[in-house]
Amino acid sequence: MDLELRHLRALCAITDAGSLGRAARVLGYSQQAMSAQLQRIERYFGEPLFERKVSGVEPTRYGAEVLAQARDVLDRADAIGRGRAGRAAGVRQALRLAATNSPVLSGTVVRIRSRLPELALTVSSVYASSEIVELLEKGELDAAIAVDYPGLELRHSDAVAHRAIVIEPSFVAVPAHHRVKHHTEVALTDLADDAWFLTPDDGAGWPGVFYAACESAGFTPAAIHQFLGDQLQLQHMIADGLGISIVQATIRPIPGVLVKPLSGTPLWCRYLLVWRREGLTDEVVETLFGSATESYRDLIAQSPHFHAWASRT
Repeated sequence: MDLELRHLRALCAITDAGSLGRAARVLGYSQQAMSAQLQRIERYFGEPLFERKVSGVEPTRYGAEVLAQARDVLDRADAIGRGRAGRAAGVRQALRLAATNSPVLSGTVVRIRSRLPELALTVSSVYASSEIVELLEKGELDAAIAVDYPGLELRHSDAVAHRAIVIEPSFVAVPAHHRVKHHTEVALTDLADDAWFLTPDDGAGWPGVFYAACESAGFTPAAIHQFLGDQLQLQHMIADGLGISIVQATIRPIPGVLVKPLSGTPLWCRYLLVWRREGLTDEVVETLFGSATESYRDLIAQSPHFHAWASRT
């Protein structure tokens, strides 16, 4: 048989659904027809793409490689179709995207520009998630990457929607010569006498959640330096021994800085895609969300300290 886009879509549907039966229902096939199509596709590739299990199916190692390329091909094909439609209409839809202090942004923007080339994308930095909500409510933004914290869900009206990208633990960055340099994990109480660099109020719960965690650990931070600036500058100050800081789990430490997980994981942060319901199609929202989640997976893949922590939990 000749491999067609519909075959690639079937593979993606099977992966996303986790079973042939659910994928068949999504695509409007019978389970028998879905199974027969998968057998033809696997014959084309010359080996199984999925492992059959009691709970459903999972991609084999080779299947995962095929799936990654299939998604890329489908994204490009869809982008071609959207670009043609946009040129025919003679207009470019604007997409005003903002983000708080998030390493997810760069990879997200790269993917959006590749997958939605017909959009006129503009990007702005807005630190406070509460301000992001305000701008969305006023119609001055279309979508954003924001944050909130467990038990403190981001507040907004029905004009705005949100969807969780990921919930990640917060780690701590310390100088390479710090007394905890040989610790696999660091207790907050081990840092009670240190000076801290803290970013200001983000309108979503920070730094209140930090102070609450310190209080639960039985101490008040010895000294606080308020800092809102370049993350590289922050790391240089940490490397110079001027203080320590709570950091994102996917941060890439520079020489002279160690990133350590906190014992018991007392601090968590949730990244959100937030958007204005009016004006964005479901397709654009799904593309934004998929781009953000893939960007985060790339960051995780390049984060050995995160992998080490995850392997122990």
